[in-house]
Amino acid sequence: MADMRKSKFSEEQIIGFLKQAEAGIPVAEICRKGGFSDATFYKWRSKFGGMDVPDAQRLRELEAENAKLKKLLAEAHLDMHALKSVLGVKR
Repeated sequence: MADMRKSKFSEEQIIGFLKQAEAGIPVAEICRKGGFSDATFYKWRSKFGGMDVPDAQRLRELEAENAKLKKLLAEAHLDMHALKSVLGVKR
């Protein structure tokens, strides 16, 4: 399942780090000052690169909604399979 941890950094902070790199500050320096790894920076850049803060916030909202919908769908499938086995219905 996807990693559902809440980032300790806000969208504003993440976009700010990305903009610093765009302005020419070395990635290693940004990571050291921000307290995160190079890998995290590059993951953020691949996900949020070119976005503004409202775009990044909307992306996170859509990802959360998508996760809820996937959970509902999985639960519905489990319910269907349980009913089929109780009623003896074959596929």
